[in-house]
Amino acid sequence: MSVKEEIKKREIEDEHFIDDDEEDGSQDNKYLTFKIGDEDYGIDIGDITEIIELQKITEVPDMPTYVKGVINLRGKVIPVMNLRVRFNMEEREYDDRTCVIIVNVTNNSIGFIVDRVLEVIDIPDGDIDPPPQFKTASGYEKYVKGIGKIGEEVKILIDAQRIIRTEELEKISQNA
Repeated sequence: MSVKEEIKKREIEDEHFIDDDEEDGSQDNKYLTFKIGDEDYGIDIGDITEIIELQKITEVPDMPTYVKGVINLRGKVIPVMNLRVRFNMEEREYDDRTCVIIVNVTNNSIGFIVDRVLEVIDIPDGDIDPPPQFKTASGYEKYVKGIGKIGEEVKILIDAQRIIRTEELEKISQNA
């Protein structure tokens, strides 16, 4: 099944799948989960605008290595970053499961390239532990909002607002 077919299927199965009209708090504790490598991650559904298939990416000079370039999404130029590279993981070739999650970061649209989108899940606040208190060479821990527990599984919850620093966002916006 292609990414487009899979996304459409999930939209039909779950009417709460990224519905901007919901303002009654029903999106609280909902996370879009996705895979990067062998790990499952989640982003707060409130930060997400949409999920799209990988498109042609136009490279832009003088960008950080994790910013792969820009895409044209219905006439709007959106920078896209590879979360694998941002998290200091080995880059891999894109395939038919690779998706772009469009998020709103400080009123700017940014695309996050992920290996595969999984599902939207509820994780109550009581099932979210604070991130581990350790430092890594890549600084990866500063993007982690918490660790969600679902049965025996864990999901690394990412803070979309902290994946990119304000000064980096300004540089990317200027160059894009």
